[in-house]
Amino acid sequence: MDILSIFKEEGFPLDEEGEKKFKIYLEELIRWNKVHNLVSYKSEEELVRRHFINSLEGLRVLKSLGEFLNKSFADVGAGAGFPSLPLKIYLKDIRLTLIESNQKRCSFLEYLKVKMGEDYKVLCSRVEEVKEKFDFVLCRALGKLEEIDPKLMKICKGYIIIWKGEGAKEKMGYKVLYDKFLVKRVV
Repeated sequence: MDILSIFKEEGFPLDEEGEKKFKIYLEELIRWNKVHNLVSYKSEEELVRRHFINSLEGLRVLKSLGEFLNKSFADVGAGAGFPSLPLKIYLKDIRLTLIESNQKRCSFLEYLKVKMGEDYKVLCSRVEEVKEKFDFVLCRALGKLEEIDPKLMKICKGYIIIWKGEGAKEKMGYKVLYDKFLVKRVV
């Protein structure tokens, strides 16, 4: 499988450094997944499209909101690093904190940070315990909006962006962008 071709075909061309990091990410994710069941997938190509490319689709949302480079980002319920790690690798200049309560996932994220030579922080705790506020709070597959919204609002000083999938519906002050993202401005 040619990871470079998939990224290019989807509109996300990679430089040499990005290609190297995404290959490491893919290899380590597959290796760790055998023991820790971090993500589900049927093929490597599906993993790349469903997790890496889907994460990068959030770039359209970020670009539509204005300046986002050198801003602080939190990924709540980061799991195996989606959506934030693909965004960090691709954009480079974002300050990222991954918030994850599961120790095995935190270990994977810490290991991956060293293996890829990336700079981000992992908070191995529940979002309710986080005191810091972030410019952008990202979330994918975390639960019911009614339950997660108050938790996300507590740590946000800018925008909340939630990956919901096709047919997302506006509610609770969230606007739908690109038919699959919920976005809320927090003042």
